[in-house]
Amino acid sequence: MLYKTAVIKALFKGDSKIMLIGELALASGFSRDAIRYYEKRGLISTNEFSRDQNNYKNYSLKVLESLTQILQLKTLGFTLTEIVDLLKAFEGASSSCGDLPMKLNEKITLFDKKIALLEEYKYRLKLVEKACNGACDDEKGLPDCFDALER
Repeated sequence: MLYKTAVIKALFKGDSKIMLIGELALASGFSRDAIRYYEKRGLISTNEFSRDQNNYKNYSLKVLESLTQILQLKTLGFTLTEIVDLLKAFEGASSSCGDLPMKLNEKITLFDKKIALLEEYKYRLKLVEKACNGACDDEKGLPDCFDALER
């Protein structure tokens, strides 16, 4: 994705190239529906497109750059709400990274907690798996192997 975006940027360098939504979807890797959704959520500036005589939206290269940033943040596990907040914090001349280390640390802490919970689930599943012999007596509801959780 990032390589493809870099190639597209290089092709249009110095040109005010505009793209229809299909071209933008192809260039960004996002679906047309996702692009429209990001517009509604305010992730893509509505000032960055114009309309043709046929009323089709023409997107600027700036929109492609915004989609690239969104993808980068999504690959770090940020939610769309968090992405909106982060992008707003970095726009304009008054942008600041002052809170970024704290936000990254909070995200890492959240992931550590989720990993710990998933490890607990895995441990408990292995207990049941170890107790399971395939001959289920489920008269009480769950098969007997689930009794291993009570030990």
